[in-house]
Amino acid sequence: MKRSALILVCALFASTVAAAGETLDLSNTMDAVKAMQKIVCHTEEGKPATYWWTGKVYSRVPGEKDQLLFQYQAMNTRTCQVLSDPENGYGFRMVSKEALIYQDPKTGEIIHSWTNPWTDEELEVVHIFNDPVNSKYPTFEKSKWGPFRFPATFKDGRGWFSFEVPLFYSNPLAGDYQEFVGGTYQAIEMFNFFFDEAELLDASITGCDNTNVSWARISQWLPWMKMGDRAGQMIYNGAGKRVASWDELPAVLKDELMRVKPEYNTPPPVDDDRPNETSWTYFKKVIDAKRAAGE
Repeated sequence: MKRSALILVCALFASTVAAAGETLDLSNTMDAVKAMQKIVCHTEEGKPATYWWTGKVYSRVPGEKDQLLFQYQAMNTRTCQVLSDPENGYGFRMVSKEALIYQDPKTGEIIHSWTNPWTDEELEVVHIFNDPVNSKYPTFEKSKWGPFRFPATFKDGRGWFSFEVPLFYSNPLAGDYQEFVGGTYQAIEMFNFFFDEAELLDASITGCDNTNVSWARISQWLPWMKMGDRAGQMIYNGAGKRVASWDELPAVLKDELMRVKPEYNTPPPVDDDRPNETSWTYFKKVIDAKRAAGE
């Protein structure tokens, strides 16, 4: 091998080693955004990531003992669009689909009908199929709240952070006079993410596959339960992890999705601009379709 060719090979090898050894600096705003992007999805645009979690749903009614209503299996498949803004710098936007399937709390079997213990009415179960669930705002190095900071705590090689999403908006099932009589949907969702510090900071790794998640939600009754204005709340609590691919989802969840929503094996396109779906807007579509069919 000629000396010039040998020098080129050595230079390429050195650059590859250097790239593999690069570490994200969380005090740098671009690196901080990329670190968050690795938790949310991947720094490689369009590469899919999937989260899976499972848990239980309880009722809470004043003066009554809490009741275990359901178990559930849930998943979210997502990807990210890479963005660049002349004022706000590097950024990304997440697009995703999510599903939550209710199960019998004793057997774990997927349920399609449910007897309401307060009304004794047998009801059709409407599982959650929200497509899409996209970022309302992109994440950039800069925003009206100031420079982006990665909001994590680190200890013994692990990192974690929490965030809450208070929800308060007009109920899509309400009428034209909700400003006078009410008709808002109120809930709060609480997330905790736990991840490997070395995986997060390694710039050669596009996503943090070794990530665990916990999720809790306090909300009003689901519309398909036909609880009307009866006092009470629903409490969801669960935990799970990021899985390497769709194939690693548990069979009970994957098989049901392939039966009823096979399109959930891939996330939306990165430029998806559809309005977000919620469990309430999805239910409205189900009811509207039944009414249109004369059911």
